[in-house]
Amino acid sequence: MLVIPFPAIDPVLVSIGPFAVRWYALAYIAALLLGWRYCNLLARRWAARGTPAASAQQLDDFLIWATLGVVLGGRIGYVLFYNLAYYLQHPDQAVQLWHGGMSFHGGTIGVIIAMALFCWRRRLAVLRFADLIVCAVPIGLFLGRIANFINGELWGRPSDAPWAMVFPSAGPLPRHPSQLYEAALEGLVLFLIMFFLQRSDAVRARPGTLGGAFLIGYGTFRIVAEFFREPDQQLGFLVGGATMGQLLSVPLILAGLFLVWFARRRETVAP
Repeated sequence: MLVIPFPAIDPVLVSIGPFAVRWYALAYIAALLLGWRYCNLLARRWAARGTPAASAQQLDDFLIWATLGVVLGGRIGYVLFYNLAYYLQHPDQAVQLWHGGMSFHGGTIGVIIAMALFCWRRRLAVLRFADLIVCAVPIGLFLGRIANFINGELWGRPSDAPWAMVFPSAGPLPRHPSQLYEAALEGLVLFLIMFFLQRSDAVRARPGTLGGAFLIGYGTFRIVAEFFREPDQQLGFLVGGATMGQLLSVPLILAGLFLVWFARRRETVAP
């Protein structure tokens, strides 16, 4: 059977002696920097329309907080949600980020904590600040899934689709390139949804609406994509045949629905 060959891209972009720059690390760096610049652009536009969320200096300061939230939350989430038994036996490896293993759901919790603390210290409205930040998150999701594809990891389930491909580490069967599905849904499509929503003065005037919309959108797209993605080997299928990614996405959708409901119940914030 003819299948699309997996494009063999070296996961290491550049190596100098013992030091190596990997596409995966570059994706995180690019996502944070591009997201920071995009938030600055939106913040200026929002301020001009009478719904300020943060100053340029505040966004500059938050970049470090966001980095810590993403990295620490993502790693702790992976350890707790996906491979706790292994890391209880090998605790020293929990800090070895270069061996891979990050959880978006854990990173989300980490960034939420970082935003709450940052806004409390800077006396910012946390819901409006969160509305601004979530508009940039799909950029990181897109770049991260592309990096997963380059690494040949988190592949899809076996498939006879014309675009299925054989991944080097996944055996001889052709599989869905589920990383690309997620890059399209969680990255491109969600970015466009958030872009058009944030242009509405009525939406921005109800803090929490954009944050809720993001959680609903991401949770929904992740659940859909998981139907094509091979579950983690150490976990397999869980309750009712669901994967861990699907189960973790349900609370995100519920939280998003609550935020949208809460925002609609509040009086519109005057510009």
